[in-house]
Amino acid sequence: MLVKTFGSAVYGIQAITITIEVNIAAGTKYFIVGLPDIAVKESYFRIESALKNCGYRMPRQQVVVNMAPADIKKEGSAYDLTIATGVLAASGQIEAEDLDKYLIMGELSLDGGLQPIKGALPIAIQARKEGYKGFILPKQNAREAAIVDNLEVYGVENIKQVADFFNGDTTLVPEVVNTRDEFFNSLTAYDSDFSEVRGQENIKRALEIAAAGGHNVILIGPPGAGKTMLARRLPSILPPLSLHESLETTKIHSVAGKLSAADALVTTRPFRSPHHTISDVALVGGGSNPQPGEISLAHNGVLFLDELPEFKRSALEVMRQPLEERRVTISRAKFTVDYPSSFMLVASMNPCPCGYYNHPEKDCICPPGTVQKYLSKISGPLLDRIDLHVEVTPVNFSELSSDRLAEKSELIRDRVIKAREVQMQRFGDRPDLHANAQMSPQMVRDICKITTAGQTLLKKAMEKLGLSARAYDRILKVARTIADLAGSEEILLEHLAEAIHFRSLDREGWAG
Repeated sequence: MLVKTFGSAVYGIQAITITIEVNIAAGTKYFIVGLPDIAVKESYFRIESALKNCGYRMPRQQVVVNMAPADIKKEGSAYDLTIATGVLAASGQIEAEDLDKYLIMGELSLDGGLQPIKGALPIAIQARKEGYKGFILPKQNAREAAIVDNLEVYGVENIKQVADFFNGDTTLVPEVVNTRDEFFNSLTAYDSDFSEVRGQENIKRALEIAAAGGHNVILIGPPGAGKTMLARRLPSILPPLSLHESLETTKIHSVAGKLSAADALVTTRPFRSPHHTISDVALVGGGSNPQPGEISLAHNGVLFLDELPEFKRSALEVMRQPLEERRVTISRAKFTVDYPSSFMLVASMNPCPCGYYNHPEKDCICPPGTVQKYLSKISGPLLDRIDLHVEVTPVNFSELSSDRLAEKSELIRDRVIKAREVQMQRFGDRPDLHANAQMSPQMVRDICKITTAGQTLLKKAMEKLGLSARAYDRILKVARTIADLAGSEEILLEHLAEAIHFRSLDREGWAG
């Protein structure tokens, strides 16, 4: 008897429906074809044990399983439940009448229980698109799949529930998630706030500008000055995620298997802070079975690289292209996948190995030439892609012990949102642009026009600092953001001067 069940394969953040054909005929062997990997081939042993432990039997006949289309590689253990349901139906142990109405995915344990799968959200979106009535998957993944409306999502705990459902012996209750309630309830639920930071007004100002224009930032200062603390609070002043951004971010985290059973949507902007020992592949994504890297997990949020010079140079260099294109393309011999990676880069570093170069009180003990060598670990092209270079100085005792309340993140966020609204109106005809940092060179020339006095100031700054053409564009973008925060239609001289001020690493004092 021939039976068809349906599963799904995830490539990038898109899903492709896979048809599982199970045929039982005379013979004794089990064959699985259709370009399966080792994990899929091993499914026989998991399926046999799971069926036996749940009171069913594995047919002692020739079982042929075909996974179509056969030119797409099938990877992982998520097809266990799909194949097992097909085997049960082909051997007459369950009714096969309604199988074509459901997409079925899940990894089986030996006792018949189900383990969570990756990519439940993109699979559910594709199932609705192709007109399936429902999606049967492990209970742990039910909430993330249930945010897709017009699709019945059934979270099950074991294969017996699936068999009883198709036999009509039990009814499954669909998982229901109110997407809008889920989205709006925790939109600005951050654990930390800018009001907890004493002093550092210059750094807060720089981060406000960065948030308003989506600019990349590097913080340079001695140990204990508050670089990491300030960076961790940056998401709390960014505009809240839109529903579209939330769904896109959730898809990436779903594919990477980063959502817990309680999560349905990623509602706050991601903050990713990888350790400096991270490999190139872990940072940008890839592997033999491509997975999103840290830059994609930070999509629509913040990627924080603490102690930037300690990262491997190769890992930092592979990040240059995604920083410009806001997506990363991973190519293999037979396929190519795209992952979105539109993130704000925030980096921090000590000014030298001992940490006290340019310190107002402590002396630097590094030998001559060491500072320049330390700074040269970060390449010029990467520094060019960072708009704001900010010096962080230690907070003195009087500021630390002050009872004066600092400004809350909520108030800063309101100013940032207003500046972003101005930018949204400016880029109204370009839905792919959301912030000043994303402007092309041609748009910079059209939008960031400056006065003759401004041209003179910028010319002097470029000659003195030896800035590249890319750095010139960056200064104009930052100046445009400062003007947006000030509610000014024109880029004034003071806006330009402040933008030039935030290029610390280009100044002579940092030349070593």
